[in-house]
Amino acid sequence: MFQLALAALLQLSLALFVEAAPITTQSANWQGPTGGGVVGFIVLVLDIIAWVEIIQSNRPPLNKVIWCLVVFLFPIIGMIIYYFFANRAQHNSGGYEAIPS
Repeated sequence: MFQLALAALLQLSLALFVEAAPITTQSANWQGPTGGGVVGFIVLVLDIIAWVEIIQSNRPPLNKVIWCLVVFLFPIIGMIIYYFFANRAQHNSGGYEAIPS
């Protein structure tokens, strides 16, 4: 009985999803701007650079997660806040150190 009700519910929800699909009656040769483009690509690259820098820093793990979430949830503003207010010089790992001989 439960399986039959579940199957009917799934079929009904699938039918509703099909009905909710947009129907185009004319060809859409041109659509308005949907974001992205060159500016979106530049923001994406800068965000990835910020994430790599955050993950490689010597911050505590909770601070890394918070900074990554800020940059992820607010891509442009979060990246600007990170680059100006994160005290990056203090938290850099310093690169490679020479092996004492």
